[in-house]
Amino acid sequence: MNSQDAKRVLETALICASQPLTLRELRSLFADELGADTLRGLLDELSRDWEGKGVELVALASGWRFQSRPELRDYLDRLHPEKPPRYSRAVLETLAIIAYRQPVTRGDIEDIRGVVVASQIVKQLEDRGWIEAIGHRETPGRPALYATTKAFLDDLGLASLEQLPALEVGGAPPAFEALQGQLLEAAEEATPAAVPAEAEPPAEAPAPSPSLFGDDGTPALPNPDPQDLPPQPQPESA
Repeated sequence: MNSQDAKRVLETALICASQPLTLRELRSLFADELGADTLRGLLDELSRDWEGKGVELVALASGWRFQSRPELRDYLDRLHPEKPPRYSRAVLETLAIIAYRQPVTRGDIEDIRGVVVASQIVKQLEDRGWIEAIGHRETPGRPALYATTKAFLDDLGLASLEQLPALEVGGAPPAFEALQGQLLEAAEEATPAAVPAEAEPPAEAPAPSPSLFGDDGTPALPNPDPQDLPPQPQPESA
């Protein structure tokens, strides 16, 4: 099979797939006769073939897929005028802490935010498929350690955590706000293939101007000084 025929097979499989395809799955199209390096080269060529079109081929955490380009989102939104639920400040801040500090326990999140993390917040993020428990910390009570999932990266259009917005303590607010904006857009742009309808969390009242900064403008995700006592938790609802 020549490269053009191979690209045609890859293109067809990716367009018809309901979810991202891994290299292993793509190799199975050719009965493993094509090596991983050869396959990556063909995918890169295929990606260039689609440059300038409304759809692009991207590599995500869980595999390769075709998706619409961001600049066409306003037009495509007209086909689906109903927006999915937006997420509260508490949910977004909890998710941001997990994304940048993983693996973390609920206690770690509470120490950083200074408020109790409601069970409903954690469950909402788990139901959404954005976080999961990957183990337990060997301390009294063995609290669960939470980390983000490949679905979280897929919904943001990222291949790895290294592609998250740069985070610098004491830096400008946009570094934090960028993540929140991406998360809100991901919730609106996610397709049924990437995020099954049954995994959608219950609707939550929108929060005005969510922010990852305190009232004094300082980042809410500092590197805590181990000599400092954690702030006294206060009850909070989702």
